[in-house]
Amino acid sequence: MFLHVVDVKHIADYKIEVTFSDGRKGVADLAGAFRGSVFEPLKDIDFFAKAAVDQELETVVWPNGADFAPEFLYFKAFGNDPRLQGQFESWGYQAEQAS
Repeated sequence: MFLHVVDVKHIADYKIEVTFSDGRKGVADLAGAFRGSVFEPLKDIDFFAKAAVDQELETVVWPNGADFAPEFLYFKAFGNDPRLQGQFESWGYQAEQAS
């Protein structure tokens, strides 16, 4: 399955509502996902709110060139859905376990 982002909307803080090519829509909380210098500007909420869909890359991007893979955004939005765990594992993601 090729997954693409078709729409994005800033909700609040580091949360974005993302619509995917499979028709699913969910909220991805990206707090704590900013590793590396390209993601530093995203820590500023006003800059983070400038999230947009790049039609060529088909994912969420920011004005400084930062982006996340659609699969990562899908995982962040639906990571706790037990029906999707097999797909996430095939992508290399595992839901966080409550301690």
